[in-house]
Amino acid sequence: MSDLVRLEGVEVRYGNSLALAATELDFAEGSFTSLLGPTGCGKSTLLNTIAGFVTPSSGRVLMDGVPVTGPGPDRGVVFQHYALLPWFTARGNVEFALKRFGLSRAERRARALESLAGVGLADAAGKYPAQLSGGMRQRVALARALAAEPRILLMDEPFGALDAITRVRMQRLLTELWQRTRTTVVFVTHDVDEALALSQRVIVMAADPGSVIADHEVTDDPAASGLHSRIVTQLGTD
Repeated sequence: MSDLVRLEGVEVRYGNSLALAATELDFAEGSFTSLLGPTGCGKSTLLNTIAGFVTPSSGRVLMDGVPVTGPGPDRGVVFQHYALLPWFTARGNVEFALKRFGLSRAERRARALESLAGVGLADAAGKYPAQLSGGMRQRVALARALAAEPRILLMDEPFGALDAITRVRMQRLLTELWQRTRTTVVFVTHDVDEALALSQRVIVMAADPGSVIADHEVTDDPAASGLHSRIVTQLGTD
């Protein structure tokens, strides 16, 4: 697989505070990578830098060899909080996100319905966010991000606010979507089990300062290989 995204010496500072130490990383096209670490370790900063929401203090982010200078349709983002517009239906939320691409109304509607069907919400297209469960709202947010057909999907603890059963269902849905579409995924979490269950690769980060301390390829059986215990140790001692 070729590299889709590359970080070259990316450092982020907010005033005198170092949020992300100089980082060298690459993400292969079609891969699924989790960024794992405690609160404040720079996971979201790294994700937002790839998204183009944060400008590096030094270094650069490249996508297909071209410097990232801001947000773009090639990068879809899903946050922990759904950020759905309450006055739009599920379909309307997805359609609204597609307006910036210059599609006709009919094209927006068709793509929104297709995307909602892809996350199992064909029958809920006409419902408003207040009529949907937390898991359904997050599926709308996922459909909204995927409707634009991004090259890479950036997910910032998207299942963190869900109950345990709904979280497992969403993990399964995401795995199925990734296996079907092979959209590159970078997934932020602080849950070791979630990272290992979903990913091909786990990048472990430490909080002081925000930096990468380990980069693991995930085996078929992380427990048997000792990977789970190694990551737990890294998170507890670094």
